[in-house]
Amino acid sequence: MARIPYPDASRYEREPLVERIERERGGKLLNLYKMLLHSPPVAEGWLAFFTAIRQSAQLPGRYRELAILRIAVLNDADYEFNAHAPIALAEGVAQAVIDDLRAGRLPPALEAADCAVLAYADSMTRDVRVPDDIFAQVREHFAERWVVELTATIAAYNCVSRFLEALHVDQEQEDGSAA
Repeated sequence: MARIPYPDASRYEREPLVERIERERGGKLLNLYKMLLHSPPVAEGWLAFFTAIRQSAQLPGRYRELAILRIAVLNDADYEFNAHAPIALAEGVAQAVIDDLRAGRLPPALEAADCAVLAYADSMTRDVRVPDDIFAQVREHFAERWVVELTATIAAYNCVSRFLEALHVDQEQEDGSAA
């Protein structure tokens, strides 16, 4: 159960920000965004930042989603993992890989670039400072733009998991209500 109540959603009906959130997030006002609406300026900035990462960046979705799933596991953020597992599947991540990540195992027989992404996510999430050898692995596979986008993705989704877990944001139910 969330640590603070979600604001009354009817208070925000037909507001441009809510309409934009719903438009950019598949027609839904997720609990994460409901909670963010306690501060509309934060919600607006959050939406712009994460829309840039998820919809405007050139980093292939497979790498983005591998990093997000790994972060969710490392930070014990089930909401984040459950929200991104279907996206990862749609981006070509195999169900077996998702299952391994969920179980806290590094999947066997991944491509070298996938392994570099996971090592980078581990290092940024656990230690903040990335050792030169791990950065070199990422750099071996990605040009500057993708390195920046991967780094921003990992940093951003660490922020997401920390926000979700600190406030105990409820996972959505089938009917769209809070868990």
